Amino acid sequence: MSNTQGTALVTGASSGIGAVYADRLARRGLNLVLVARDTARMEALAERLRGETGVAIEVIGADLTADADVTRIEARLAAGDVSLLINNAGMSLDGSVLENGPDQLARIIALNVTAPTRLAAAAAKAFVAKEDGAIVNIASVLALAPEMFDGVYSGTKAFLLNLSQALSAQLADKGVYTQAVLPGATRTEIWERSGKDVDAFPPDFVMDVDDLVDAALLGFDRRETVTIPPLPDEGQWQAMQAARLAMAPNLSKGQVAPRYRAG
Repeated sequence: MSNTQGTALVTGASSGIGAVYADRLARRGLNLVLVARDTARMEALAERLRGETGVAIEVIGADLTADADVTRIEARLAAGDVSLLINNAGMSLDGSVLENGPDQLARIIALNVTAPTRLAAAAAKAFVAKEDGAIVNIASVLALAPEMFDGVYSGTKAFLLNLSQALSAQLADKGVYTQAVLPGATRTEIWERSGKDVDAFPPDFVMDVDDLVDAALLGFDRRETVTIPPLPDEGQWQAMQAARLAMAPNLSKGQVAPRYRAG
């Protein structure tokens, strides 16, 4: 299948969504480049998948909050053999802006915004050059619900949604497919790492990670620009998109709107 041949580079591949993507893509016959900080867990995953699928798997230990490590992964994407980028690495915060200082805020922006943007840009340049490739950005349903939870995490995911839609509009005619995946609450280690208890949510609020990735890949196969696995009624998303696009002709005018004129 176009956009899924060759090699997939998966960030945040040591556990959770990234590890399941690695499993599913290997079973589709793609070679893998796994990227995360936990090299030991990736090596164990790679050994299992090599034995079960026979694909070639490269493991790169990298901290994507570190500029030098992001530069290394950019160079790996530029090598030309990667045809699919899964921009999955991310983190959440324990608390809101009131409970977190500059270091924590800088770290989440580095991992959730700066790194995926740089990697998407590197991938886009390599893919456009060969007129084939796909970029998958793992965002969140909180991009559509900023009032829920803290606004920093949801803001980073809204950025990824915005970036994905822009890349889709700009690169589709150049042979590059872009998908934003918006998971709801998903049973992964991100909760524990950010000081939250996923079991505190109602049982029907949290999706299994395998189900999430399988749904995301179905959306990929359908070439959806935005995939929202928990959303039952696609018409709601389509109506929101239509309303947003309908505003476009009125978002920049030479005159202030009458409703903002005094008197």
